[in-house]
Amino acid sequence: MTPEFSRAHRLDQIGTGESNVAIEATPEERNAIARRFDLVAVDRLAARFVLRRDAAGVRAAGHLSAAVTQSCGVTGEPLPAKIEEDFAIRFLPEPTEDESHDEIELAEEDLDTVFYTGSALDLGEAAAETLALALDPFPRSPNAAAALKQAGVISEEEAGPFGALAGLKDKLGKK
Repeated sequence: MTPEFSRAHRLDQIGTGESNVAIEATPEERNAIARRFDLVAVDRLAARFVLRRDAAGVRAAGHLSAAVTQSCGVTGEPLPAKIEEDFAIRFLPEPTEDESHDEIELAEEDLDTVFYTGSALDLGEAAAETLALALDPFPRSPNAAAALKQAGVISEEEAGPFGALAGLKDKLGKK
């Protein structure tokens, strides 16, 4: 499957120093990404990469800039959001079948890892995945609390042990 926002960068274009690459999604690519991530719209998606070879593969550091519109998970209202996200990724060759069963210990300072096959890295797909990770997983509009209350859903504060105590206090205070 070809990603919606594919920007192949050949490995032989990465020299011994740093390579700087900037990419930006077209309107058609942004529309396809919006469908993929269930967004109302993606109005802008651009990324800057600084690529450097290391012993294991290619390290990429950079910055993602996006303007998206998500839907409130409660009311469905559109919620515009701007995303400015620094990232660090290590591109590694896809492990062989024998290597894929080995356990890998990751340290806290380890980078996100993206595997590649062939002779190119897909910087567009890396940017799209970085966008997906940066999105608010539970977007809420200012009207969400009122809508939940109207539907009879109690808040976390009301549902917890302190909410139960507050309810008892209210009952005791009315006597």
